[in-house]
Amino acid sequence: MFTYFVLRYSDMKLQQGQIWKKESNYYRITEWSRMTIQYKHTRNLHCKEGEVVEVSKKEFCRLIKGATLFEEEES
Repeated sequence: MFTYFVLRYSDMKLQQGQIWKKESNYYRITEWSRMTIQYKHTRNLHCKEGEVVEVSKKEFCRLIKGATLFEEEES
């Protein structure tokens, strides 16, 4: 089960494994480093396959500006 949180740009704390939704696109952070982010882009939340893209943190923040953060609920 997933819940979502709307975060302002200034509140963002990027972490590996986060899933961001913007419009009909999902972005899952697969690798996080000091200067770059690798993310998997899909159109389905539960899809394991997708295009992996590497960008700077600044580019990723621009990409997900206005996006919604999904977090998995603990049972």
